[in-house]
Amino acid sequence: MAKRLALFLIPIFYLALSSPAQSLPFRDLSSVMVSDGIQAVEKPTFIQLNSLISSDTCEQTYGFLPCTTSVFGNVFLILVYGYVMFLAAKFLFSGSENLLQILGPGIIGGLFLPVLSSVPDAAIILASGLSGSTETAQSQVSVGMGLMAGSIIMLLTILWGSCLVVGKCDIEGSTAVDLKDTKRFSLTGSGVSTDIWTSYAARIMVISVIPFIIVQLPQYFLTAASSSHLVILISLILSVSCVFSYCLYQVFQPLIQKRRIAYLRHKRVISGILKQLRSDTLGRFFTDDGLPNINVIQKLFSIIDKDSDGKLSAKELRAVIVGIQFEETDMNINEAVEQLLEDMDKSHDSFIDIHEFVAGISRWLIKAKHSAKWRSGTPKTPEILNDFDQEGRTEYDQLGDETDGVVESTGNCKLKVSKAVLMLLMGTVIAAVCSDPLVDAVDNFSTASSIPSFFVSFIILPFVTSSEVVSTLTFASRKRQRTASLTYSEIYGSVTMSNILSLSVFLGLVYFRQLTWDFSAEVLVILLVCLVTGLIASFRTTFPLWMCLLAYALYPFSLLLVFVLDDVLGWS
Repeated sequence: MAKRLALFLIPIFYLALSSPAQSLPFRDLSSVMVSDGIQAVEKPTFIQLNSLISSDTCEQTYGFLPCTTSVFGNVFLILVYGYVMFLAAKFLFSGSENLLQILGPGIIGGLFLPVLSSVPDAAIILASGLSGSTETAQSQVSVGMGLMAGSIIMLLTILWGSCLVVGKCDIEGSTAVDLKDTKRFSLTGSGVSTDIWTSYAARIMVISVIPFIIVQLPQYFLTAASSSHLVILISLILSVSCVFSYCLYQVFQPLIQKRRIAYLRHKRVISGILKQLRSDTLGRFFTDDGLPNINVIQKLFSIIDKDSDGKLSAKELRAVIVGIQFEETDMNINEAVEQLLEDMDKSHDSFIDIHEFVAGISRWLIKAKHSAKWRSGTPKTPEILNDFDQEGRTEYDQLGDETDGVVESTGNCKLKVSKAVLMLLMGTVIAAVCSDPLVDAVDNFSTASSIPSFFVSFIILPFVTSSEVVSTLTFASRKRQRTASLTYSEIYGSVTMSNILSLSVFLGLVYFRQLTWDFSAEVLVILLVCLVTGLIASFRTTFPLWMCLLAYALYPFSLLLVFVLDDVLGWS
């Protein structure tokens, strides 16, 4: 219905707004005299509404698209072009999701899709600085900065807090329980939990603000224009390097995750073996000096070595692992045996002799001791092993569901790939075509209303170019740790791409068009929100509900801070 309405209204307003004579026929009648034959009576003056509903001539985008210099006319154009840009972002998002579902992570998911998700923002930023003279570009480039800052802050405040509200579950201990939401809006008793990969994504997001910090250095230490221009070039090179580095990380991330999961499963096997065999011995694993007890470890070797041939085979190791009965139903026994042989079999003969066994178990006992929680006095062997086992369980649980990266089986694969590619092409073309008239409409509205274009683009454009907001909230409402982890990882990933890719485009405009970098207040707001949210998410995986209040408060605070720094203190 919205599409039909937009298509119906565009031609009408095109005719109304693009005609050469665009001022409505209101006349000043203060000088008109009307006589009744007795005396002349001066009629009252009509209220002048030209500043709101009429306009002078304006320059049409591409020579044929409608334009206006009136407030109401530009509001309409912003809505129309914004809606079309929203459709472009939706095409890009849907095409990316479909392609990722079909082809899975790797080069497609890591290299192309993160870049495509930032196409609408990059197109608007380019349009804000490419058209017109240097003076015009300098004036309009604040639209691009407003979009970049607004997108980052909207994702980390409004969307971040809303996902916490819709995805909250009861917090028991230190973790939110899946699908259990009985405490309603308890600020401390309900919240969401994420996996450790989400914390890694938050840390990467924090690192991605480094180019912002570097580009601001001339504002504090250097005064020469040439030095400032050199720093902008350095920041541009660094931000582009960060884009390639982040894409490569995304390409290899599935492999990193699998290796991490394999390591923690191996750790669970070792801790299970130690706990299982400790009750079968009469000695302690640690001596009074806190060192591994070699005699006890040798006794363990004799217990496992059923045929007493002086070496442990894969069959004997498998019997031990099967007897532990791990809680994980997906524990692959054969893989666990291979990992044990890889860890201890230094001679590579597919057997573990007594010397290799002693060295391997000693190494793991030392790790267990180092990971034991602090207690008054010297912890005993059972306490050390319990702490080591509990640490392994916690780390394994924080990894989330390994099936997240599994590609779903799909029929008619070629047809679905073609459809996804077509959606990506349509989204890219629409974004490229409509970004310039949208920037012009924002700039004209700013001129007509005397509202700085930065604030217009800061508030409106992020919602136009972020079509995944509704789907993200819907996904978060499933109230599971797995979906919460994916939701927040997507938010941090989108912010990271804005911090490096959108900034790269922006710095390229500033450098090659010889524009002035004068965005200290905007950069300070971006740094503040990214660091506050990113550092909190980097070192914790559970977020109580009260944190949504902090996130929501950061949004108006950011707007107020920019206003005070620019308009009150005169930073610009």
